[in-house]
Formats: sequence, structure tokens, C-alpha cells
Amino acid sequence: MTIKTKHEKLTVLHIATLNQPIRLDLGYGPIETIIYNIDKGLHSLGNRSIIACSGDSRVAGEHYVTVERSIGDYFSEDTPERRTTMNIHLSRALNRAKMGDIDVIHTHDEKMVEYIYDGVFNMHIPIVMTLHVPARDIFMKADCQRMCNSVSSPLVYCVPISEYQKRQYDGLVSTENVVHHGIEAEEYPFKENPDKGSYLFTIGRVTRDKGQDKAIEIAKKTGSKLIIAGCVQNKSADREFFAGLKNSIDLFVDIGKQPVDNDYYEKVIKPLLDSDKQIIYIGEIKSEQKKQWYLHARATLFPIQWGEPFGLVLIESMACGTPAIALNKGAVQEIMVDGKTGFVVDSMSEMIEAVDRIDSIDPCECRRHVLNHFSITTMANKYSEIYKQIIDGHEMSDNYSRLSTGYPSEPLHHGMITR
Repeated sequence: MTIKTKHEKLTVLHIATLNQPIRLDLGYGPIETIIYNIDKGLHSLGNRSIIACSGDSRVAGEHYVTVERSIGDYFSEDTPERRTTMNIHLSRALNRAKMGDIDVIHTHDEKMVEYIYDGVFNMHIPIVMTLHVPARDIFMKADCQRMCNSVSSPLVYCVPISEYQKRQYDGLVSTENVVHHGIEAEEYPFKENPDKGSYLFTIGRVTRDKGQDKAIEIAKKTGSKLIIAGCVQNKSADREFFAGLKNSIDLFVDIGKQPVDNDYYEKVIKPLLDSDKQIIYIGEIKSEQKKQWYLHARATLFPIQWGEPFGLVLIESMACGTPAIALNKGAVQEIMVDGKTGFVVDSMSEMIEAVDRIDSIDPCECRRHVLNHFSITTMANKYSEIYKQIIDGHEMSDNYSRLSTGYPSEPLHHGMITR
């Protein structure tokens, strides 16, 4: 690897996840959406951004196809075919990394780091891993020690997505730099005035952690119409949770295939608002559809029941000028400004009370906050700074010193994914 000065453009190889394609028009695909946004931001800054991903992806930078198609639901049944596809993906991505022109490898999954680390160990190509999951999801697994050896290596730089998440990883891996997620707020429609007579909206994977049951409670106690959007994944706990919600939902409709055009509100949204049904579940919706549902909502409810590391829903809602009402868990306080972009509260009773005050929030403040703090450009600039710090001569010399004194001189293992 050639050491570059901080002013030179970089060549970054992103090794993408395979559950969903890397493209803009997804339904549920939070990690894939962020990979897409990082790629777009780096490309716009003039860096060479290469995405090793499935052939059904649509990326802004260079598309390096490893397998024909993505493999589907995050929680689909594990099969030999899925493992074979993943091994092909990683093997081909590793071959691309070895071509000699890559400055930094960027991954989003600890299993990928484990595989790629062994393959590029002797090339000293630094690996950046964005942390998307809680520390317990990595470090409480049976194969934890193998992953710790690679994830904790001085050639692997872990980037938390919030200060909250950084604290969760303290003492486990080195996490010096936090990079919040970013979106292209200009691509989100914007309203200048509150929708005082409209509905409450909640969107996300349907699971107890996301709190759709709490959103229903809020709607019923405030007499509000509630629109619930989100997928039910192939997990027994999620299916059971959704089954328990069904008696509280008044109408089930699938609008996922409805195209978004100039008449979308009149054809799709308004008929549901005019109905006498209070709690409506509209299924999984795609990117352009959810923008419309954010736009016309009075508020987005975020009754989260766990310490979520970020919360992309919040910045998407605020980009449309729609304030959020959120429980103060996880990274919520880093994302919202209480009283200016919505309300951050500590209890269900406070969430219910906040509904009556939500019309006091200025939509312009919501959008301005996203533009100033959570743009794709801001995110891409921060990652670029991290890449350049990593490959700076002084930083690399320090790393090589640590490698020679405190870490093995050979890769610890190398093989296929078998789990």
C-alpha cells in the first residue's frame, strides 16, 4: 500500500452486506442504506469508491459484482446455499483487495472482518468497520475469541455510530472516532407548516424492541389516527409479537407496490385518512413511499424499548419537517434537540402528553438540524478524515510497532464461513 498525503484522494473498497442489494429504493435495509450513502458521499468528494456487492445493486461509485443477487431477509433460515454464496462474495472481494490499488477496506460486519483480515494481513491494508450492532451481539457469541483477535487488531479500526454506542464498546475494542449516519436531506420532501389534523406515524421492523404496541397505546389514549409501517422478519419472537398486535389493529393494507407519483397523497394516503379506522398497518414500504408518509404526518413516534445505537428514522422524519416524539433511550439525545425538533421524554405518560404539544415544533428547525448535522457530506467527510488519519505515515508507523511487539506476525486463521 502506498502512503498518501492528507490531500490526496483515496481508493476505498467497501465490502457490502449481502442481505439486501446496495441501492436507494429499499424497504427494510438500514445497513445497506448507509453503505449506499457513504459510497455516494465519498464519490461526490472525488474519492474512488468501489463497492464489492451483489449484481442487483445500484451504486454511485464503482460496482464490483461478486455474486448475481442478494440473499434476502436478515433472518432467513441459514442454509448451505446461503453460506456458499457468502463465501463466494468474500473470496471475490478479497481478490479485489489484493490487486494493489486499495488504500482502505471498509466493512460493516464482524464476520467479514474476520475473513478479510486474514487475507490482507501481510499487505497491511487497514480495515475500517462501522459498528452497527450492540457490543453484546459480537462479544457474547461462542466464536467470540476468533472475532476478537481480528476485530481488536491494530489494523482494524472500529467506528461507532453514536457516542452511546462508543460507551458500549469501551474496554472491548478501540473506538476513537464517532461518525453519525447521514442522509441526503435535499431528496426528502419538506413541509413548512405543521400538519395539525393529521396522523401519527411509526415505522420500523415490527418487533417488541421498536415498541409498536406502545405507539398503539399512545394513539388510543390521545384519540389519534396511527399509521404503522414496517416488515415482520422471519424470527419467531417477531412473528409472535405481531400476532399479539393484530387485535389492536383496525385495518391491514398492503401498499408496498403503489408507485409514488404526483397523486400519491390523493390516491393512497387520503383514502386511509378518510376511513373510520384508527389503527392502520400498511406493511413494508420503500424509500420514496416512506418519505410521503413522513411528510404528511403530524409526528413520528419513536417509543423505542432498547438502547438503539442510532435511529435513522429520526433524521428521515426531521428532514421532512416532521418532529418526533421519542423515549430517551440509546442515542436519541444525540440525534434530537428536545423542544426544537420534537420531544425527548422518559416515560409513556410523557409521550402521551407530548402529542398535545407537538404542533409547537417548527418544521424548519427540524430540517435545518438534519442539514447541519446529519448530511451525507458531513458523514463522508468524517470517514475521509478517518481514512487519512489511518494511512498517515506516523499512524502507520505506530501500528507496525504495535504489530511487532504485541500481536502475532501471522494471520490467526483463514477459511470459509461455516456458521
